[in-house]
Amino acid sequence: MAATPDSPEKEYCSTSEAAQRLGLSLGTVQQMVENGQLEGWKTAGGHRRIRVSSIEEFRARAMAGGGQGGQTRAPGNSLLVLVAEDDRILQKLYEHTFTSWGLPLQVRLVSSGIDGLLEIGREAPDLLITDLRMPGIDGFEMIRRLRADPQLQDLDIVVVSGLTDEDIAEQGGLPPDVILYSKPVPFRELKGYVQAKIMALQRRVRGA
Repeated sequence: MAATPDSPEKEYCSTSEAAQRLGLSLGTVQQMVENGQLEGWKTAGGHRRIRVSSIEEFRARAMAGGGQGGQTRAPGNSLLVLVAEDDRILQKLYEHTFTSWGLPLQVRLVSSGIDGLLEIGREAPDLLITDLRMPGIDGFEMIRRLRADPQLQDLDIVVVSGLTDEDIAEQGGLPPDVILYSKPVPFRELKGYVQAKIMALQRRVRGA
């Protein structure tokens, strides 16, 4: 049905339309609304409507943003997290969500496996969160190189990927100690994992 001049469709769109505009899954867009990254509401029938202007603003911020590699690590109990993800919108989602937790985190963002290896070479993070499909050196190759380095064999790695188990197996699989999550990004599970890492780091600092 065509929109009338007073129709909210001129300002709002459905979750599926927002997902198409951003190139993300429905679940990720729903998560972005819940996290306050997109402005939306629900109709009386339970259908979500998302403000188009907030979609365009988020996309503009994401495209203008970039990685944060090269920063000096904060001292103390701050957990250093490196995120390797080539989708700039997801980079922004990681950055904004991690910031909203109010935890002692320092997040660095890279867009490829080679950038991840270079960043880790400069300073190893406490946690690597990586996609698998990336340009150049992908997540599979980056993980293989990290696990082949005696100094980085114990680096905690979390994979967040849209690949199926069969796809991953065809690429040689992942080391058994790598944690695997499926997209959309499971921020609730990641938050619990990060909190546990922070507590362990703080215990080590107190015991030093």
